[in-house]
Amino acid sequence: MNKVIGIILLVVGIILLYFGYEAYNSVASEASQALTGETTDNAMWYLIGGAVAVIVGLYGIIRGK
Repeated sequence: MNKVIGIILLVVGIILLYFGYEAYNSVASEASQALTGETTDNAMWYLIGGAVAVIVGLYGIIRGK
């Protein structure tokens, strides 16, 4: 994997993690947690996608040619 792609994935992953954190702490998410005991799907997808992108990006940077 190219190092440039790894860096791009790392940056995108960090951005997704930020948006996921913000969505997790939003009023709608807190209301959903209070009523159902679960967070919103939107916040979870941002957090999962961000974590995967960061891991793949780090792998690309470390193992890149």
